[in-house]
Amino acid sequence: MNVGGGTARRYDNRKRASNAADTGRRILEATRELFMERPLSEITLIAVADRAGVTVQTVIRRFGDRSGLIDAAVEHTAAQVMAQRDAAPAGNVPGAIENLLEHYETTGALALKMLSEEGTSAAVADMTETGRRLHRLWCERVFAPFLEDDFLPDGAERGRRLAQFVALCDVYTWKLLRLDAGLTRDQVALSLIEMLEPFTRRP
Repeated sequence: MNVGGGTARRYDNRKRASNAADTGRRILEATRELFMERPLSEITLIAVADRAGVTVQTVIRRFGDRSGLIDAAVEHTAAQVMAQRDAAPAGNVPGAIENLLEHYETTGALALKMLSEEGTSAAVADMTETGRRLHRLWCERVFAPFLEDDFLPDGAERGRRLAQFVALCDVYTWKLLRLDAGLTRDQVALSLIEMLEPFTRRP
């Protein structure tokens, strides 16, 4: 029995799998980087391959065609966003805002880029619509305690209150405060907490 040989083969297999996964990540990250630099319609397999340091055939073997690559890049980014946003604590406003700003500081520019292109690309429009849906679900989960009937003041509607949370935590609100007004991250956090205070204070 060649135990050593079997161990070596298992190591080689693990190493190949790790290298393949790393190549896949580089290709997907290259796709996202290029999207930040140019319209989606101008992203080619050749450009992605050059940026990732691989051949076009490698890209095709991993993701099929250009459409498959774009879909995979969207799924990859969405999975990263969901993992980060899911860590937000429910009912903890400062904690939720910290989670939100961590998201916008790292991917806010990407979200704004997609929103700027959603009117010119059906693929991008699908991405932004999914983003809106996920953001609304995030707000509904994070601010759930403040949406309960016994918490809302007389005459307040749950749907209207949720819409207010969605708007206050929107990427455009972050843009107005952080990019347009030039506030620091801490100042943005304080501003959002102050704006949310009337809606998170028990009546």
